Amino acid sequence: MRRLHPREIIALGFVLVLFGFLAPFLMTIKVVEASFFLSFLSFGASVSGLLLGIVGAAWYSRLGKR
Repeated sequence: MRRLHPREIIALGFVLVLFGFLAPFLMTIKVVEASFFLSFLSFGASVSGLLLGIVGAAWYSRLGKR
């Protein structure tokens, strides 16, 4: 299994945070029907994307110091 580079982890975190923003936005303007599952999925994606972004940024800064 291949290890991810910190930039890839940051990009994955960005995609998850973007989904966590777009899903509630689309539910608000009634493009997508609001559901309990989709609400929790978007919340989980937002939180996990934020954590992945922080971990990726810390890892990237640690690589730069070597």
